[in-house]
Amino acid sequence: MNPNEHYQLPAEWEPQSGVLIAWPHAQTDWAPMLDEVSACYNEMVRAIEHYEPVVTVEPCGDIPHSMLNVEYTTNDTWARDFGFITLVGDRGGRRLLDFRFNGWGQKFAADLDNRVNRHLYDRGRVRGDYADHQDFVLEGGSIESDGRGTVFTTSQCLMAPNRNQPLTRQQIDEQLRQRLCARRIVWIDHGHLTGDDTDGHIDTLVRIAPDDTLLYVGCDDPADEQYADLQLMEQQLQSLRTLDGRPYRLLRLPMPRPIYDDDQRLPATYANFLVINGAVIVPTYAQPDLDREAMLTVGHAFPGRDVIGIDSRPLIRQHGSIHCCTMQLPAGVL
Repeated sequence: MNPNEHYQLPAEWEPQSGVLIAWPHAQTDWAPMLDEVSACYNEMVRAIEHYEPVVTVEPCGDIPHSMLNVEYTTNDTWARDFGFITLVGDRGGRRLLDFRFNGWGQKFAADLDNRVNRHLYDRGRVRGDYADHQDFVLEGGSIESDGRGTVFTTSQCLMAPNRNQPLTRQQIDEQLRQRLCARRIVWIDHGHLTGDDTDGHIDTLVRIAPDDTLLYVGCDDPADEQYADLQLMEQQLQSLRTLDGRPYRLLRLPMPRPIYDDDQRLPATYANFLVINGAVIVPTYAQPDLDREAMLTVGHAFPGRDVIGIDSRPLIRQHGSIHCCTMQLPAGVL
C-alpha cells in the first residue's frame, strides 16, 4: 500500500465492477421456500447483469453459468453484512476491509459467512489489499457513506449487545473514523422497524443520495407502533447539517402497509434499495400505489438512472430485502 495514498469509503452510486450475492440453498433458513426465493434471486440477478457483473457465492455450482460463480457453503445469504467493505484510494488503490460478522450480535450462526471474504481473496476473485479487521464487529448494512468523508450509522445498532462492548459510543466513533478513513460519523438516534433482526441497520431507515440528499422512511399513521420513533428520526434528520453547514435535502419514502408472516409483522421498507451502474433496484411489496410512490421518489434522488422494482415479498419473510442480499464491489475490485 502506498503510504501517501488517501482512502475513503465510496458512495454507493460511484462506479462499480460488480455485485456480490450469496445464493439461497437448502442449508439456509430459506429451505421451506427455496423455489420461491430462488425465483426472486434470479429476477434480481437478471436485473443487475444488464448493468454490471454478478459474483455469486453458492455451494453446488449449478446456478446459471453466466454468473461469476464461487463455490462455498454459507450459513445464510445476507452478503451486505459479511461482504468486504471496500475503501478506494485517490491513486487507484483498493483496500478490502474484512470485519467480523457475528450474526447481528450472536443472534444467528455466522461462522461460515464470516470466512467468505478470505475465501474470495485467497482464490484471487477480488483485487486489492486485504485488511484484517476481525477484531471489530461491523456489518455493511449498518453504515452509509456520502463518498466525501461522512458516514451515517445508528446508535441502536452499533451500541446493541454483543457487538463491540465494552467500547463506549465515543470509542466506537473513533474506531469507525480510523478504520473507514472518515472525517465524521453521523449517529441516527431514532428509528426502528418492527421485526428487524439487525437492531436498526441504517439501510432500512435512511439512505444517502447525490447532492446531499437523504431518503428516509416516514410514517403518517399515529396508530402504527413505529410512528413515534420514526417521527423523532425525521426531526433529527431535519436538524442535521452537511460538513459545510447546509441542511440536507430530505426525500420521504412511504411506509409499506403492514405485512405479516402468521401474526409476526415483517420489517418491510422501501429504503433497502440497491444502487448499481446506471440503475437503482427498489423493493416492492404488491402495494401498487405505495410501490409507485417509492420508485418515483427514488428516481428523484437518482436522476438519469433507471428505476427497477422487484417484488421482495419472498425476501422480507426472512426479514431482509434487496440491499441486504447484495454488496457492491467498487470499480477495480474485479
